Amino acid sequence: MALPRAPRARHGLAAAVLAVTLALAGGGCGADDDFSLPDRDAPGQNARVGDLMIRYAHLAEPTGGPWQPGDDVPAYLWLHDKGGGSDRLVGTSSPMAASVDVVDSAGTPLPDGVELPENDLVELEPGKDHLVLRDVRQVIRGGDATGITLRFEDAGPTTFGIQAQPPVYDESPGPKQ
Repeated sequence: MALPRAPRARHGLAAAVLAVTLALAGGGCGADDDFSLPDRDAPGQNARVGDLMIRYAHLAEPTGGPWQPGDDVPAYLWLHDKGGGSDRLVGTSSPMAASVDVVDSAGTPLPDGVELPENDLVELEPGKDHLVLRDVRQVIRGGDATGITLRFEDAGPTTFGIQAQPPVYDESPGPKQ
């Protein structure tokens, strides 16, 4: 049985996202040997801006099927302010979504963002403050990636790749090679 082919535009978009992600990772965004926390090899993207370390950034795992256009998709990450005074996550954006909100555990937007105390770890995780990509523009399957920009009050902005967690619902074997 032949499977339908994906439109060429999707392949081009995927290649562009992959190229940006690799370029950002290769540019030193993800490497930092002086940063150690438990679960250092947890899934997700790592980045840095100034004294702020960004760890384990990922979109929530789609459940029951891929995220669909119009869905609101949670995103999680850890932020560690390594010094130089406290900072604040004040805004976020992504080309994959109409907007990205910083929200509390109930999903209520936090217009003032999230405080990042000096020398402290802030976990933006389920059941806590986190990010939500609002009204995503296309289907997002586990493993798909997009860019995300985080804006900090003092450290400024940083853009890096963020990936959707691989789905548990898809137990099919990978393609044969």
